[in-house]
Amino acid sequence: MVNAAEAYKRQQIMTATPEALTLMLYNGCLKFIDEGLKALEAKDYEHTNYYMQKAQAIVTEFRATLNMEYEISHQLMPLYNYAYDCLVEGNLRSDAAKINEARDILKELRDAWAQAMMKARKEKGAKQNVQGDSYVG
Repeated sequence: MVNAAEAYKRQQIMTATPEALTLMLYNGCLKFIDEGLKALEAKDYEHTNYYMQKAQAIVTEFRATLNMEYEISHQLMPLYNYAYDCLVEGNLRSDAAKINEARDILKELRDAWAQAMMKARKEKGAKQNVQGDSYVG
């Protein structure tokens, strides 16, 4: 049986916009990295590996879904590749510094994505207000 929190989370995902899903993925990736770093600090290498693989899978998804018709995608791909490589290397060598390097990159990308979403929402709202104000019925 699914508890209420799981049902709510599933509903959020099923009704989210693609932009919101991307933000959720960034947040999930950062959460997995943080959990992996905690496990690494506790010398729990099995859980470190588990969480790092989850984070790597999300970065792989980001790389696979980039639309290379846009210039920004050509700038994002090397960042995703480098972050992925840092996660793999950090996991293999139990190197928290490498994992943190990936975390810093992904956090910056997440923050930029969140800002872009807010800006787009404001612009869309302003456009609707202008159109709404000029409507004469």
